[in-house]
Amino acid sequence: MELVARLASEAEQVRERFLDPGWRPAWERALPEVLALLEDTEPWIRRDAADVVGICGSPGELTLPSLLRRWQAEDDPAARLDVIVALGQAVVRQPAGEHAPAVLSLLQELLGAPEAQVRLAAVHALAPSHPDLPEQQVDLLLEAVRDPSVEMWRHTTSMDAGTQGVQHRTAALMTGPSTAFTLGLLNDHPAEEQRTGALAQAAGLLAQWRSPTSVLLPRIAARLNDPACEARFRAAELLACLGPAAVAHADEVAALLGDNAVRTTRKQEAVGEAALWALARMNDPRCLPGLIALVAGARSGFASNSAHYPATWHHAVLPSLPEVLGYLADHVERLLPVVCDQLGTRTDQQVINRFCQVLAGWGPAAKAAVPDLLSLLEDDRHWDGAALALAGIGPAGNRARELLLARAEAGETHTELAAWAYWKVGGEPGPLLEALERAAAQGSIPRPALRKLADLGPHAARFADRLRAMTTDTDPWTRVEAAHALWAATGDTATAVPALMTAVQGLAEGDYLPVMLPAVRHLAQIGSAARPAAQLLHAVPHHDPRLRSSGAWRGFTQDEKIRAAVDELLALSG
Repeated sequence: MELVARLASEAEQVRERFLDPGWRPAWERALPEVLALLEDTEPWIRRDAADVVGICGSPGELTLPSLLRRWQAEDDPAARLDVIVALGQAVVRQPAGEHAPAVLSLLQELLGAPEAQVRLAAVHALAPSHPDLPEQQVDLLLEAVRDPSVEMWRHTTSMDAGTQGVQHRTAALMTGPSTAFTLGLLNDHPAEEQRTGALAQAAGLLAQWRSPTSVLLPRIAARLNDPACEARFRAAELLACLGPAAVAHADEVAALLGDNAVRTTRKQEAVGEAALWALARMNDPRCLPGLIALVAGARSGFASNSAHYPATWHHAVLPSLPEVLGYLADHVERLLPVVCDQLGTRTDQQVINRFCQVLAGWGPAAKAAVPDLLSLLEDDRHWDGAALALAGIGPAGNRARELLLARAEAGETHTELAAWAYWKVGGEPGPLLEALERAAAQGSIPRPALRKLADLGPHAARFADRLRAMTTDTDPWTRVEAAHALWAATGDTATAVPALMTAVQGLAEGDYLPVMLPAVRHLAQIGSAARPAAQLLHAVPHHDPRLRSSGAWRGFTQDEKIRAAVDELLALSG
């Protein structure tokens, strides 16, 4: 029956052209048998049958009579909930038939039923035809969801969920950034699952919308003192996601730095680690001692690698330690010793490369790391990470010029990287131009080479024709980087600005793709000539939905970065 339910559900979600031509005739033949299962002697079969009938595509005129008969005879509490939900799904499928008015009347009556979960099921059933009803019935929903009887839904097929699943499915009935339901969930409750579930709902709402922040923030911060480890962790992790917006609660977060209680997850993240991450996002130096200890090798629940999560739901996870370090450029002086120590003692190439990326991101402020990078540059296993870091540090790393030039002239793997780093620390452009000419000789200029061409500025003018042609490439990343390199090499804004604008058209309508961030930053670099782009994006700062493509904490930082870039564009383009 579960397989049938999945097939019926998928058949209603996929486009008609992807549906097997034989599906609908086969389903029409099977429907009478499925409807007959509503009369089975086993409650679980009746529950499954009601769920299938509810989600299938058959019109209400074929399904409502059987569902009504089942409702009148059903005595299993969980099956009654499944039948109510199925009635609401079936009544909106046209033609609904002569029983539709009676079904809608019944569902309206059930809003006043004595059982809390029946009332909740009625709202779920009526929501498809009355989308404003859930917000009008918030008190009813909260009473049901926060009642111990909510556990009954674990035995249903239509929801098959405990407290947190019911919270999630019910919150999904709301439209827009409504906070009433979430605020009600955040009220104190004796059950741990209720409290942690409320924080999950708050996270889900804040991951989608910016406006609820000020309303929900005090309630979230109050959970930092929750007796449950998971609730304290989720509260601190969510404050980390909000970062600068939550700085008023930094003292409360700092009080948790010594909280060593760990979650029951595979990584066993500690509450104190979530607090450390939150303080790092607030740029608060109280995170530094703990962070230094973790980088030095203390047991850590932080991610071992950079991870991306879908934006469909908020995942309460921690980033990797190098990612945390990347947000602390204002505290480089205190962090450099432990990072440099890792360069000298670690042997894992991936780990070394991640720390080198941190140094590159810190830029000239990391110049004290140059001696350690020089040693790494002489190591055939790890020199490429050192080259990347030195390129980020820039002229302050000019002591590496000869070593980098030797790498660039050796004709080995990553010659282009060595030549680029040589140029960035103050060398001559010739070796990089030669390396890029060799790369371009293979045909189109590879995308990674385009950014290096942009760094060469006017020295790359010889590539202008090829870059101009690439600004119409079908790949948006290629268009963006080619347009930027063309502008940097020639000052051609007539070609570069329209090409960059093709990548940000959707941003004006609230869509977000990762390629939009470099595109906006490049437009800001161009300045006043990018005024058409500024006019296109002038309303972006006022958009309430978060601009993101990822879930978890990264979705929040994506939103912050793209908005900061747009603000800079608007300021510089006049």
